Amino acid sequence: MTTITATYAAPFGAITTYRVIHAIETAVNSLIAWNKQRKTFKMLNALSPKTLEDLGLSRADLHTYKLM
Repeated sequence: MTTITATYAAPFGAITTYRVIHAIETAVNSLIAWNKQRKTFKMLNALSPKTLEDLGLSRADLHTYKLM
C-alpha cells in the first residue's frame, strides 16, 4: 500500500501572529511571577524575627530570596 502525505504551508502571517502572541504571553507570565514574588517578600518581611525563626528563616534569607 502506498501512503500519500500532503504538506501544506502555514497561512500567510500565521507564524508572525504566533510569535507575537507567544511574546505577549511570556511577558504577562513574567509579570505575574514577579508580582507573586513581590507579595511573598512583602508578607514575609512584615513578620517579626521570632516568627521568621519559627519558620526557619532570617532577614538575610528574605533578601536572598528577593534577588532570585
